[in-house]
Amino acid sequence: MTVESKKYKWVGTSPVRPDGNDKVTGRAKFGADLMLPGMLTGKVLRSPHAHANIKSIDTSKAEALPGVKAVITSADVAELESEWVPAGELQLNFRDLAHNIMANGKALYDGHAVAAVAATSAAIADAALDLIKVDYEVLPHVIDVEEAMEADAPVLHADMFTDGVTPKPTKASNIFKEVDIAVGDVEAGFAKADLVVERSFKTAPVHQAYLEPHAAVASFSEDGQAELWCCTQGHFVVRAYCAKLLGMDIADLRVTASEIGGGFGGKTTVYLEPVALMLSRKAGKPVRAVMTRDEVFRASGPTSGAASWVKVGVTNDGTIVAGEAILKYQAGAFAGSPIQPGCMCAFAPYDIENVKVKGYDVVTNRSKVAAYRAPGAPISEHAVESVIDEIAKKLGMDPIELREKNAAREGTNAAYGPKFGVIGFADTLAAAKAHPHYSAPLGPNQGRGVASGFWFNIGGSSSATVNVNEDGTLALATGSPDIGGSRASMAIMAAETLGIEVTDVRPIVADTASLGYTFLTGGSRVTFATGMAVIEASKKIALELRERAAKTWDISVDAVIWEDGLAKPAGANAGDFEPLTLADLAAKANQTGGPISSAASLNAEGAGPGFGTHICDVEVDPETGAVKVLRYTAVQDCGQAIHKAYVEGQIQGGAAQGIGWALNEEYIYDEKGRLDNASFLDYRIPVASDLPMIDTVIVEVANPTHPYGVRGVGEVPIIPPMATVANAIDSAIGIRLTELPMSPPRVLAALDNGS
Repeated sequence: MTVESKKYKWVGTSPVRPDGNDKVTGRAKFGADLMLPGMLTGKVLRSPHAHANIKSIDTSKAEALPGVKAVITSADVAELESEWVPAGELQLNFRDLAHNIMANGKALYDGHAVAAVAATSAAIADAALDLIKVDYEVLPHVIDVEEAMEADAPVLHADMFTDGVTPKPTKASNIFKEVDIAVGDVEAGFAKADLVVERSFKTAPVHQAYLEPHAAVASFSEDGQAELWCCTQGHFVVRAYCAKLLGMDIADLRVTASEIGGGFGGKTTVYLEPVALMLSRKAGKPVRAVMTRDEVFRASGPTSGAASWVKVGVTNDGTIVAGEAILKYQAGAFAGSPIQPGCMCAFAPYDIENVKVKGYDVVTNRSKVAAYRAPGAPISEHAVESVIDEIAKKLGMDPIELREKNAAREGTNAAYGPKFGVIGFADTLAAAKAHPHYSAPLGPNQGRGVASGFWFNIGGSSSATVNVNEDGTLALATGSPDIGGSRASMAIMAAETLGIEVTDVRPIVADTASLGYTFLTGGSRVTFATGMAVIEASKKIALELRERAAKTWDISVDAVIWEDGLAKPAGANAGDFEPLTLADLAAKANQTGGPISSAASLNAEGAGPGFGTHICDVEVDPETGAVKVLRYTAVQDCGQAIHKAYVEGQIQGGAAQGIGWALNEEYIYDEKGRLDNASFLDYRIPVASDLPMIDTVIVEVANPTHPYGVRGVGEVPIIPPMATVANAIDSAIGIRLTELPMSPPRVLAALDNGS
């Protein structure tokens, strides 16, 4: 049953976003907007080959060109040891990171950086790139994940021997590691099944498709200190990565996060940032580097393409008795695909006694993958949810009722380890089934699909400071770049905790020298984790305000309460004093102890998992194979919506991206391994005219580990759409499509073939 929301003054409302005016008027400064005196333009030379040895690089003519102030190659990048560190929900290897920002000995994908220049103008920088001569020995390449796993496939890394296998292989391969998750006995489970359905699926790599290309401005000074301005989801992480790559002390690098024009996980690593710093250090001048759209597609991480196989067994009453999956994820040129979370999430929405999942992290001659909203989960859950739908149809059972029968609930042991606490999956199913959309009539060539999704959400390190201004307003600083409305949410939680007006709180994103360490914005962690830091800092302010009131009244602090934005005597025995507002106390701060401020830093734990259930109606044109989305409803357990409009926007955005993944988006390579569609003209993302208004239903089952019941919101909504759309197409035409995207040519071919 849905937990009834508490009554709050600000939590659950939708005040005007604090960054709104600057963004609509053009005053907001994004990554490429910073101008510094004497600033140079940085440009990167990229490999035209998918796989090639770099025999030599001659930069002499470029260096001699008037206006060129610096040229760098891999010789300017320190050779780092292999060291794995967390990078959002993924893992990152410092040696690979160095080799990705500048190819070392080998170009491993079309677009791999091989050199960079800094010049007094963009035209001179472009001319300098043309003067750099690279001698390549072109090698055989491999693009497809299953082809990369073959014994005779071209091997990208001669020192890659598969982890997770006993005994350790002695022959190098493209399989970096195997991942295994198992509970129960799947063979015994399948033996109990009355119906077993198994299918194979293919999903294409898709890009996060943020509108703002990567950009960075770096300024290195003569004393060895540097400043960096960039569009990023985690400027503290950028600081750590760049300091490591440049051999700097962390304290010598100050990083400021600009406004960010989208990220969705794709801006949780570094590309241009260390290159701009190296050029600035070499040139002795500030350097600005900005990717073109072509570079964004060719050289920044999409999510994995994958091959999946899923097998599910059920009894005649719809009880799922066994689930098995084999997942093969592309990592791109360097190891580190989201295979682990893909394996974790595959069967997580369901209470299944016997589960076995095997995953493979596989390198291919593509750009290194990066996180993309719930990395790994949309791929594995697309396959599972498609099979669940097929089972419901074979059993003649309502697809939501089948899910309800097997839904994970409080106390369910997830196959990947934890026992769920209070969760709202069943509530999302009930809300979807009761929604008018689910029972609306359908016309010819139309079909309805349902699918669900799960994301575990993360917490992590966050910091916040609260400063009380002389007039009683608040300056609230956090270290979380705002990619989903977090400044508004932080202001709401500070105002709610202190009982003041939300308009009296001015939230900012502080730079790395002005605040304690804060992990990146990703994994749906910010409103939960940074929100807890804000609440803690606000509680400290409330205590300080009680102490200041106690001094003013000359009574014990225990005799003062802070309530509804006022310091009040705790009771009649405390004395008869008029309540003091925050403004009253701020005006007298110098007489009662000086400025009023607080800080909080914490490592937040207890992020409540999120679940969603989506409904989609489509119409399939039998003449062209075109699929039109007629109606879409997304239901999600959000714990407690802090800023309701932002939550709705997160859900709608995730659904729109998932629909694009299902129907249109894919990387297309030619026979030489070169990307053919590196632009928004050819890489087709949904636009407003492609989609109906996406209806949202916010279910609120409070997360008991957060003061305001927060669960992460941003990851879950991208997980169900692929299967939801696939299931709707199957309902419309009676054919199960298993390869994404389900573009008109694929749908038409299926109609022509009858399967």
